Amino acid sequence: MTNWSHFPPNTAEVQFDEKWAFVYKKQKHCTASEEGVGDCWDHVAYDAENRLVLETVPGKRSRKRVRQAVQGVKRRTGGKPLRLFTTDEFSAYKEELLDAYGVAEPVEPTGKPGRPRIPRKVPSPDLLYATVHKTRKNGKVIKVETRLQFGTEAMLKAALAVSAVSREVNTAFIERENGTDRLKNSRKVRKTYCFSKDWDVHVCSGYFTLYSYNYCWPVRTLRQEMAPGRYKERTPAMAAGLATHVWPLRKWLTFPARATNLN
Repeated sequence: MTNWSHFPPNTAEVQFDEKWAFVYKKQKHCTASEEGVGDCWDHVAYDAENRLVLETVPGKRSRKRVRQAVQGVKRRTGGKPLRLFTTDEFSAYKEELLDAYGVAEPVEPTGKPGRPRIPRKVPSPDLLYATVHKTRKNGKVIKVETRLQFGTEAMLKAALAVSAVSREVNTAFIERENGTDRLKNSRKVRKTYCFSKDWDVHVCSGYFTLYSYNYCWPVRTLRQEMAPGRYKERTPAMAAGLATHVWPLRKWLTFPARATNLN
C-alpha cells in the first residue's frame, strides 16, 4: 500500500538538471514557425538520498520550466527550504530558487511623498544552494569546481556532514538517474533511430518511465540487509516513506490518480 500518512516525502537534498532529447528532428533543422518538434528537455528534480524523482517538467529549455520544477519541489516537500540544493550553472535556477524560498527585504520608510519602494527578495537564512562548474577541453571534462550561491560555508559543511550520500557538492546522482532513464526509454538515447516522432507521445513516455521508476524499480543501492546475505529490495518511494512495498507495474498503472494541471 501507499503510505499516505507520510507525506511529504522525507527529502533533504535535491539535485536539479536538464536531460536533452529531441522529437522528429533536431533543433538546428527546425524553422521558427514549427511547433511540436526539435529539442525537448526533461527538467528534473531528484532526491539524491532516496533516489526519488520529485518533479519533471518536459519542454524547451527555459526559465519558465525551471520555475515549474522548483515550484513543484516546493509544493511536494511542504514549502520550506531543504538541507541542500545543487545544480549546474544554468542561471535560471538561482533566480527561481530565490523567488521560491527568498524573503522580502524590510523597506525603511523615507517619509517622502510618492509610492513606497517595492521590497526585493533576499535569500532566507536557511536557504543553502551550491552549483557545479565544469571546465571542458575537446569535449571532455578536465576540471570540476563548486561554487556556493546561497548560504554560508559553515552551513554547507554541516549539510555535507549529515548527508547520507554526499561528501562534496555534486550532481552525480541526478546524472546517474539520467543514464537510467535513457536505458529505460530508448526515445532519449543520444544516438538512436528510436527518437520520438510525436511531441505528446514523447512527453507521456517520459512521465511514464520517470514516475514508474519511483514505485516499481528496486534500486540496488537502496536495499536493506535483513540478515547475512539476505536483502530487502526497496524502491525510491519506499526509501522516501511513500510506499511499503515494490509496486507491480500493472497495479501502479491501474491505481486511481487525481489529474493535475500540467500547464
